[in-house]
Amino acid sequence: MTRYQTLAALAIGLCTAPLAAQQPVAQRAALDRIVAVVGDQPITRFDLQQRLLQDQQRGVKPPTDSAQRRDYELQTLNTMIDEELLLQKAKELKVEVPDNELNTTADRQIRDVKARFATETEFRAELAKAGLGAPEEYRRMLVDQMRRDETIKRTMQKLREDSKLIPANVTEDEVKEAFDRSRASLPHRPATVTFRQIVMAPKPTPAAKEVARVKAESILAEIKRGGDFALLAKRESMDPTTKEVGGDLGWHRRGDFVLEFDKWVWALPPGELSPVFASPFGYHIVRVDRAAAGEVKARHILIRPKLDSFDLKRVQLEADTVARLWRAGSPFDSLAKKHHDYAAKEETSILDAMARDSLPESYQRAFAGKAANEIVTFQIPDPQRGIPKVVVAQLLSSNPGGEYQLKEMRELVRNRLAEEGGVRRYLDLLRKRAYVSIRLDQPPPPRASER
Repeated sequence: MTRYQTLAALAIGLCTAPLAAQQPVAQRAALDRIVAVVGDQPITRFDLQQRLLQDQQRGVKPPTDSAQRRDYELQTLNTMIDEELLLQKAKELKVEVPDNELNTTADRQIRDVKARFATETEFRAELAKAGLGAPEEYRRMLVDQMRRDETIKRTMQKLREDSKLIPANVTEDEVKEAFDRSRASLPHRPATVTFRQIVMAPKPTPAAKEVARVKAESILAEIKRGGDFALLAKRESMDPTTKEVGGDLGWHRRGDFVLEFDKWVWALPPGELSPVFASPFGYHIVRVDRAAAGEVKARHILIRPKLDSFDLKRVQLEADTVARLWRAGSPFDSLAKKHHDYAAKEETSILDAMARDSLPESYQRAFAGKAANEIVTFQIPDPQRGIPKVVVAQLLSSNPGGEYQLKEMRELVRNRLAEEGGVRRYLDLLRKRAYVSIRLDQPPPPRASER
């Protein structure tokens, strides 16, 4: 273990100069004092102080009472000893981390730190002030720290794969004690819901559909007269996902599209145009560019019929009717089959509990204050069409959230304790096999002037 192993804390936030640089000469000798030895590897007071400083930067508040402070330092030192034992085991297991797996992460982390400074000169000056040398030296320190952390991680994974970390037996009293001890730090269970829904899209009038069809026919005629398909797609297509790339759909397999579209994509030989045909999205013109085993690459132009506020009012009335029938006992499946927007692949049933605050804003507003089995009607945005869809939804369950109870966390706590116990037992075995000497309470050697 070296003095530089915890200097990656600079990535958390460039702080004041390292502890040793701030001390008078007389105190630096005390920092060089060895507080533990693991095999042939010493751990100095400086190493320990650097780890304690790093923990503080991460929000850990050290005790102020002297006895508690000593216990805290001993606990931290034992963690450092465990890490050193795992690093020495990694050499035995030939666990290595190649440089190319660390360089990208290190460079990104340095860029993030560097971005906090206005100029390169200011960045270099702060590195020097912190005792970290030039950027190249700091990068080497950072890579060393990352290699250490990743080596420990991979060693633990290898020990698990080799069944060296056997879970410990855990009693019910230990589970309860651990849960009570960590209850205050546990996150609260989020409020969740499950629901099913019928999503309805506004439908264009026959007149609007005819206008769109005629426009699509005119574009097809222009292509047949020699017009460039891709340029016309960029100019005329109403599919926002392919418009800018000339209608290019990329490679697809059979069944990727709605039935009407799939039929023409797989019927056309490369280079040929489809007639104008309708799908739930509007009117299409398709050209297959290439075909391979089980895949086709095609382009299309989409012309959507115009929708307006009157179309939205009609679908809102339809949704109100669906909600009334549903509340009166009409089967959900029958209503969904007739009214749901299956063409857009909208979900009908959300049976996995979803956190209320992770739902889209329109769903959050609609479900606010609603209990299980309530049916609500609301609008959701449809960016592709530019006019909202209407949803009729029924809450299947509504969990208000709150503190976790032991019955909910029992198995999670038990498994964690069992794993931690297995790791502790293995580390204790490594301690028995290696030379480990803790010298935290030994007084520092006398200075030359005191001899």
